[in-house]
Amino acid sequence: MNLRTLVATGCLLACAALSVSAQWVTQTFALKSGWNAVYLHVDASHATLDQLFGPAAPVLLPIDEVWRWNPASSDSQFVTSPQNPTESTTQWTSWKVSASGTSDFNRFTANTAYLVHCTADTTLSVKGRPILPNYRWSTSGLNFFGFPTVTSSPPSFENFFVPAPAIQQGEIYRYNGGPLNAGNPSRVFALRTTPVKRGEAYWIRAGEIFNRYYGPFEITSAGSGATYGTSLSSMSFRVRNLTAVPLTVSITLRASEAPPAGESAIAAVPPLIVRGSINTTNLTYPYTRLQVNTPRTLTLAPAGQLGSDGEVVLGLDRSTMGGNPGDHFAGVLQFADSLGQIQTDMAVSATTASAAGLWVGNASVTGVGQYLVNYQKDAGNNLILDSSGRYVVSSIITNLTPVTSPYPLRLIVHNPSTGSASLYQRIFHGLNAASNSIIAIREETLSAPLLSKARRISATHLPFTADNVGWAFDGPLGIGRTVTTLVTNAFDSHASNPFLHTYHPDHDNLDATFRNELPQGSESFSIIREITLVVQPPTDDFNSLVNASLALSGTYLETIRLQGLARAGNTFDTRRFNVRGAFSLSRISEIPIVTHLP
Repeated sequence: MNLRTLVATGCLLACAALSVSAQWVTQTFALKSGWNAVYLHVDASHATLDQLFGPAAPVLLPIDEVWRWNPASSDSQFVTSPQNPTESTTQWTSWKVSASGTSDFNRFTANTAYLVHCTADTTLSVKGRPILPNYRWSTSGLNFFGFPTVTSSPPSFENFFVPAPAIQQGEIYRYNGGPLNAGNPSRVFALRTTPVKRGEAYWIRAGEIFNRYYGPFEITSAGSGATYGTSLSSMSFRVRNLTAVPLTVSITLRASEAPPAGESAIAAVPPLIVRGSINTTNLTYPYTRLQVNTPRTLTLAPAGQLGSDGEVVLGLDRSTMGGNPGDHFAGVLQFADSLGQIQTDMAVSATTASAAGLWVGNASVTGVGQYLVNYQKDAGNNLILDSSGRYVVSSIITNLTPVTSPYPLRLIVHNPSTGSASLYQRIFHGLNAASNSIIAIREETLSAPLLSKARRISATHLPFTADNVGWAFDGPLGIGRTVTTLVTNAFDSHASNPFLHTYHPDHDNLDATFRNELPQGSESFSIIREITLVVQPPTDDFNSLVNASLALSGTYLETIRLQGLARAGNTFDTRRFNVRGAFSLSRISEIPIVTHLP
C-alpha cells in the first residue's frame, strides 16, 4: 500500500464517520503544566473545543491554548527545526480560550498533531470516532505526528523502529511540558529506553528517506470502510506484515462506548461475520461469527514473502439485527500484533434497514396438482352409473406432481413502510416532472421528456386492469413472514380472461343473437388465484446472510379455482388446482410509496 492509498483510505473512513451516526472511543492525555504535544487517533469534530474543555464545557480545564500543525502541501516548504507555535507561520493555526468563538479552528480531527498549553497539570479525555492511521510524510524536512502504540508497556523507539532503521538514525524531538525554550522540545537520544507513547506527537526527520511505517502491520481498506449504513452488505480489507519476522494480528470486535449527549443512541454491536474459503462442492462461502471481546487471529509470513498479507472479507448479518428500521448499531474493530507494539481501531456501524420498496423477481413453478377422476367399475370392469345416469366417481387425484420443466412467473411486489404489501401486474419506475425518482401505477405520472430513463415492469400471467391498483397481501413482506392475496380474473373480462375469445362465437360469452351476455360458466369461468409467499430465513452461508436486506426467497404456493355455473344456495361449480414452487425477490428500489395520481 502506497502513501496515496493510505491517505485516501483514512479520508474515506473519516468522511463516512461524519455522515452517519458514530461509534465512540475515548482517548486520554495526561498533560503537564506548560506545552504538550498530542496526536489524535479519534475524530472529535462532533463537539467544539469550547464544549470539550473550554467555556461551554461541563468542567472547565486549565487549557488556555491549542495549536494545530498543518503540514505544508509541498515538499518545497519545509521546516529544519521544531517550530514554536506562532501566527507568523502558515503551518500553525490556533484556538485560545481568550478568543473563544473567533479562533482559527475549534474542533479536534483525527490523525492530526496539536500543541496544547496548560496552566496546571490535568487530564484531557476526548471521545470520538476511531480512525485508521494515515500520514503525509515529508522527505525534505521535519514531520510532526504520533503512532498508535499500545497504552500499556509501549515499545521503545529502538525496538519500535527496527523495520525502519532510517528513523532510528534520524532526529526525534519531544515536548516535556513547561515553557518553550532551547531545551523544550528536546531531542531524544536515549532511543533504547524512551517509550513511543500513544497520543504523543513527535518531531521526526529522517533525511530523504520516505517513510510509511507506523507499526508492524498496516491495513488497506476498500470503499467506505466498515460503515454499512442501510444497504451495504460486506466490505474487505487487507492486513500486511511490515516486519522481517512472522506476525500474528488479532482482530477483536469491541462494543462502542456510550455516545456523547445529543448523539444517536446505539442499539447493539453489529452482528459481523468473516467469510471463509469457498466450498467447491456447492460454490458457497462458510463463515465465522465475530463474537464481542473474542479475538480472531490472522498469521502472516515475513514481509515480502508469499502470505505476508491476508484479505479479510467482513459481512453484516442483517437477518439477526432485529430492532426497528433506523436503529443504529455500532462497534469497534481492534487490531493488535503479536509483538505487542500497536493497536489500531476501525469504526464499524450499521443501520437497521427497512424492507420498504419495490421487490421484483420470479416464482418458479415446479409442481402442479392434477385433476384425475377415477370411476367405479363392477366385477366385469364396466363403469357404474348412478340413478341419474352419471358415472359414479370413486376418487379424484389432485396430488402435486413434478413438472417437466419449471415454469417462471414474474412477481412485482411493493412493500410500504407501514401496512400491507401489494402485488402488481405492472409498475413504472422513473422520474417525475420534478426529476424525483418515483414508483407509479401509470405511465402518465412520469415526466414525458425523461421517459427514456424510465422502466416498465410487467407480469403477463396476472390479469390486466385499467386502474392497475394491484392486489393487497394480508401483511407486510419480510423474513419469516407468510403473506397471501387473492387475484380474481372475472369471467367477463375480455382484456385478460383466457377462456374468452372476443371474436369467436363459441367463446365470446354471448348468446346466439350476440346481444345478451351469458352467465358465468356457460362459455367462460372466473379464475380465482390465491397466491401465498412463504418467506424463509436466509440459508446458512455467507452471501445469503449478508444479502438478507436485498434479497428474499422462499416457497411459492398457489390455489387456482375455476368458478362456473351458479347452484342452489348461492354456490358455484368449482374446480380447484394447486401449484407449488419457489420464489426469489430482489429489492430494486427503496421508495416506500407508490404514486397513484398522475
